[in-house]
Formats: sequence, C-alpha cells, structure tokens
Amino acid sequence: MTPVVSTRELNDGHRLPVLGLGTYGLNGDAGTAAVGDAIRSGYRLLDTALNYGNEDAVGRAVRASDVPRSEFVVTSKLPGRHHGWDEAHRSVEESLANLGLESIDLYLIHWPNPSVGKFVDTWRALVDLRDSGVVRSIGVSNFTEEHLTQIIDATGVAPAVNQIELHPFFPQEAMRAVHERLGIVTESWSPLAKRSELLQEAPIRSAAAAHGVEPVQVVLRWHVQLGAVPVPKSGDAGRQRENLDVFGFTLTDDEMSAISGLERGRLWDGDPDTHEEM
Repeated sequence: MTPVVSTRELNDGHRLPVLGLGTYGLNGDAGTAAVGDAIRSGYRLLDTALNYGNEDAVGRAVRASDVPRSEFVVTSKLPGRHHGWDEAHRSVEESLANLGLESIDLYLIHWPNPSVGKFVDTWRALVDLRDSGVVRSIGVSNFTEEHLTQIIDATGVAPAVNQIELHPFFPQEAMRAVHERLGIVTESWSPLAKRSELLQEAPIRSAAAAHGVEPVQVVLRWHVQLGAVPVPKSGDAGRQRENLDVFGFTLTDDEMSAISGLERGRLWDGDPDTHEEM
C-alpha cells in the first residue's frame, strides 16, 4: 500500500508534504525513471532547480504519472545569474518550459547572493509571479534572518518556505526559531549530512535499535519531529521507500535531544553571507 504522507499548511494557505524527494543528480531517462519510482512509492513533494539541469526529467515523471497533477508540489529554484525583476520572470518561463508544466507549485530563490544586491528586487518579482498565478507558493533558500527581514520589509510578504542546510550535525536552532516567529516553514537540504558518518553515531544507532527501524529513518523522523521538512535525495527505489517510512514511530524527547547534541556546524562552504552561486 502506498503510504499517505501528511501535510502542513503554509502561510499562504496551500499545503506542503512533510517529507519530499531531493532530485539533484537524477538526470535524463534514468532520472525520470527514479522520480517515477518515488511517485509510485508515495512522494508528492519533488525538489528540483534550474541549476540541477534535471527539470525536464522531473517534469516527464510528473506528466507520465497517473497521480492527479493537483496532488504534487513541484519545487524549482531561481539561480543567482537570474536575479532581478526581468531576469526572474524569464527564468520562471525557462523552468516551466523545461518541466513541461503550466505552473510551478513552489518556487524559491536558490541563494541570496548578497554581493550582487538584487535579492530584494528578485523577491518582488516572485511576489508578482505568485499574484499572477504563474507560481503557486514562493519562498527562498539559504536566507539568513537579515535577508528575510529585508525582503519582508520591502514587500510585506514573508516566504512560505526557507530551505536551509539542516541535519543533526547542524540543527539550526536559531534559524528555526526565526522561521517559527515569521510563520515560515523550514525545509532541510542535505538532511542526512555525510550519510556514512552520520548513521554511525551512537544516539542514532541506539534510537534505531530501540524502535526497530533503520538509522536513516531515525534521522528523517528527527527532522519531522523538529517541524522541518526534509528532502532526502535517492535514486534507489528501495531507499526511497525506506526514507518515506518514518511515520510509524515517535522519538522520545531524550532521543531527540541526544541527536541534536551531535551539532558541530556547517559541513560545506555554505555561509549565505559569503557563499554565492550563479
């Protein structure tokens, strides 16, 4: 039986599944097949980006599926080279053409790229695209509290989502509190961190043994109980099913605290104040 993944309400009234599929690296026909496997397993939140070069593969899988289009939340992201009002409008049209879809369900600014100084104008463009119905929900990725403050002050519109690096080695407690205050849903990229290392950590293995599940399921359950939305990437159908099967157990408060206690900081050079991607 295909599991039904629960959803949560965004600040614009739309809903977001509490766990999704990251698609980075799932390209071409093999990528389409992998995303198709995920859809059949129950995934409805599909996360891609123009810079991933696989919007076409994701779009083909969605169009080939028997699942009604309305059940999907297809996410894409605007690259740094397309910051600006006009550029953002053109970028969305490019992504729509790649996807072969009439609209994008959730559209994010991929990085703030603060030295370029255009992320506020870009956010204004996303608000316009949302208001015109080209995209349904809008958000950001890798924005700090200061970046969020600037775009909200300029437009009066808070992002529905901020997708940030978040995993047990980097729990992002302060940013999650900011999101809670502003009514923004936290999404987790790289939710499994350095998988081979993370899954060997004692608090994770202990919780897995206690609940009769796999360590990876413990980590994803930790995200869900934090209130974050993880988007683990996998092209393997078995792992996809395993990653989605995290709703039949609950971690204790002590287990949650022990896992959060693995904190050590960012694992990659992804400080939004300095890291930029075009």
